[in-house]
Amino acid sequence: MKFNTKLIHGNLKTDATGATNVPLYLSNAYAHTSAKKLENIFKGKEMGYSYTRISNPTVTSFERRIASIENGLIATSAASGMSAIYISIMNIVEPGDEIIASSSLYGGTYTLIRNLKLLGIKVRFLENIDKATLKEAINKNTKLVFAETIGNPKLDVLDIDSVSKICKENNIVLMIDSTITTPYLVKPLEYGADIVIHSTSKYINGTSNSIGGIIVDGGSNKYMDLKYENFRPYTKKYGKMAFTAKLKDTIERDIGPALSPFNAFLNLTGIETLSLRMKEHCKNALTVAEHLMQNSKITDVNYPGLENSKYYDLIKKYYSNGSGGILTFRLGSKEKAFKFLDNLKLILNLTNIGDTKSIIIHPSSTICANNTDEEKQQMGVYDDLLRLSVGIEDVEDILEDIENALKYI
Repeated sequence: MKFNTKLIHGNLKTDATGATNVPLYLSNAYAHTSAKKLENIFKGKEMGYSYTRISNPTVTSFERRIASIENGLIATSAASGMSAIYISIMNIVEPGDEIIASSSLYGGTYTLIRNLKLLGIKVRFLENIDKATLKEAINKNTKLVFAETIGNPKLDVLDIDSVSKICKENNIVLMIDSTITTPYLVKPLEYGADIVIHSTSKYINGTSNSIGGIIVDGGSNKYMDLKYENFRPYTKKYGKMAFTAKLKDTIERDIGPALSPFNAFLNLTGIETLSLRMKEHCKNALTVAEHLMQNSKITDVNYPGLENSKYYDLIKKYYSNGSGGILTFRLGSKEKAFKFLDNLKLILNLTNIGDTKSIIIHPSSTICANNTDEEKQQMGVYDDLLRLSVGIEDVEDILEDIENALKYI
């Protein structure tokens, strides 16, 4: 199947009723006719369901759909994007290990990774992850490189292919958060990433009606390296599926950040229109960015799809379908930024992205409120900066709302 067909039919199995929508299974546990079958399910010798914290038919259908559109080996869901990131990282590292991470990560992710030092895990944040900086930062304890396809809200673009080659040379796992870009714009596994993560609450769901996360395993031989001794029982038994086998057998099962079946159902409904929505998000975002460039009250319009962006060449390399739906701009002071926000009528001031509606936020006082001034500087977050997630409304209405609010500053 091609991409748009996969969004609707990928790994779809209809039941005996012939229902075209995946059934919603709202059951905590599952009865079995023989004790031996349930024993085999718990031992991993037989397929089946025992308890929804571990697996659920509706959730499995969603995981299979995402694995299909990402061209991944298998996918594992989680209750949120943050829980997906946490269990993925902790599935790999142990006390004494080191992580290299981009300093331009989403504020919540930055804080989560920074605080891993409390568990004896060292993190090196790099302002720019590329071939040169990685070679310098990697040492014998480095087990993981974590980055976003496009930083949020710095909007720096990762050269996935170049970074993945360095990780491969050093047998280091490359984990990429592709929430902003989605598989419609880029599939990081095709460029050498090992693990791809999405907050499905954003573009995959599309209408802000459910929280969720997903982890896509590309299938890697890196876990056979001696440095990943904690994977040894799983590489012997499961080979390239070692990451997911260990994840499901240990930290995911133990912590229990299960995606609810209802949220999985809503995400399955939303993802069918991902391609149509992303096309409009990208088109509208570029139009808004170009319009903002012409206004003297606005400075530093940042959208990687603009020809004057320093990331434009990387956009051309990886993103043939568009440059995403997020842009940032500055207004000169925090007071002006707040005044602008308070006078918007159509664009909503709230902490989310990827909705059909246009959404704006002041990152410094909200999603990056727990970061230090030094960290904010590295993340490209300033007191006068606003992040706009451009929706799929008529772009003329979005521009009119912006122009009306600008009259007040």
